[in-house]
Amino acid sequence: MEITVREAAAVCGGRVLGPGEETVLRHVTTDSRVSLGSDLFVPIIGERTDGHRFIDGAFAAGCAASLTSDPEAAPHSRPLILVRDTEKALQALGRHFRAAYKGPVVGVTGSVGKTTTREMIKLALSAGGPVTGTEKNFNSPIGLPITLCHMDSSASAAVLEMGISLPGEMDLLADLARPTAAVITNIGTSHIEFLGSREGILEEKWKITSFLRPDQTAVLCADDDLLAARLGQAPFATLGYGFSPAAAVRAENVREDAFAQTFDVILSGPCFPQERRFACSLQVPGRHNVLNALAAVAAAASLDIDPQEAAEKLAEYGGFSRRLQLRRAGGLTVIDDSYNASVPSVKAALDVLCRAPGRRIALLADMKELGEMSAPLHREVGRYAAALPIELFLTLGDAIRDTEAELTAAGRTVLRAQDREDAVRILREIAADGDTLLLKGSNSMKLNEIADALCTPM
Repeated sequence: MEITVREAAAVCGGRVLGPGEETVLRHVTTDSRVSLGSDLFVPIIGERTDGHRFIDGAFAAGCAASLTSDPEAAPHSRPLILVRDTEKALQALGRHFRAAYKGPVVGVTGSVGKTTTREMIKLALSAGGPVTGTEKNFNSPIGLPITLCHMDSSASAAVLEMGISLPGEMDLLADLARPTAAVITNIGTSHIEFLGSREGILEEKWKITSFLRPDQTAVLCADDDLLAARLGQAPFATLGYGFSPAAAVRAENVREDAFAQTFDVILSGPCFPQERRFACSLQVPGRHNVLNALAAVAAAASLDIDPQEAAEKLAEYGGFSRRLQLRRAGGLTVIDDSYNASVPSVKAALDVLCRAPGRRIALLADMKELGEMSAPLHREVGRYAAALPIELFLTLGDAIRDTEAELTAAGRTVLRAQDREDAVRILREIAADGDTLLLKGSNSMKLNEIADALCTPM
């Protein structure tokens, strides 16, 4: 990103207040506490806080200019750009820099596994050259335009994660990103409270394909019933991946140990002139990560990058923060999968725990945004967990009581924590060297704070 304050004002449909029209901006931030240098601060008006309160703090942190929607903004020693709506102005900047990028853009969405799949796709596409795209969790109507502003215009491909929770959000994200290829990992129950049903979630996420041309490709998980039904039924190419025999990019002969795995990738069907088979190795656990890797190989193939070279790149993937992240607390192994939770991701994490050595402990917390489906889905997790070789369960939260009830009814050992501090206390009392602990719950449950407390020397 490189744009002057004057040029940014023109893009946003705003006007400059104060001096410094020719000040060069190289970064965009909504965090007034952090500046990378030459930043444009974007004050967002939220439900609880108005970012305009932090404009002075942003300048003190090193930002070079700020947007404002306050027509009464006082003169300032640094440039302000007056706009009607700061969030829409940020999105206008994102569109501006997206239009300047001429390489292929892969949009990634789904109910579970978006971030891991995004990172694997980045690695796979790097077999064809440098890759740019989403960092951290910048996948929302605010985060995505920040990502677009920061894309490397010289990269050979871009990978953009696109996350939605409300109806209509994907229309905006697709318009911002304009993907030239799309990957949909699965259709689960995340955000079902707001989208009504899995079918409603599918219809919203499917809008990621709105701008695909007939010669472009949507990569879909063939193991997902709703996505499998869309294979071959769209006005653009579709490429299925998974364990299903119907998948054009599929896995066989998965060989797992506690925290790594190898498998064979088979390419077949009309998209490939002749069947190919080659090995792929991952340094992360879980059959769901095999699916994520297959999505990455399929995405590479859709962009004419050699699939085997793409698969070889995946051996470099070492995981992502708070997504089955392995941590140590003395002799205790901690599997920190605290970033978020849904029924499929909880089941997948429990499966990973079951392959770990030593005594297995699962700390399970609430899954959020499930609406009226919360109780039956938490009970489903409980029934699944009750059948697994896990020696001890610890629960935290209100909704998780339905999971707890199923575990107790099955005669499993369950302890209950009143809050995070209590969970840390209990774990310090019961966990021993050689044990493996899984932390799994929705992001708002803040189980990462428990991991941090346990993994920080006392």
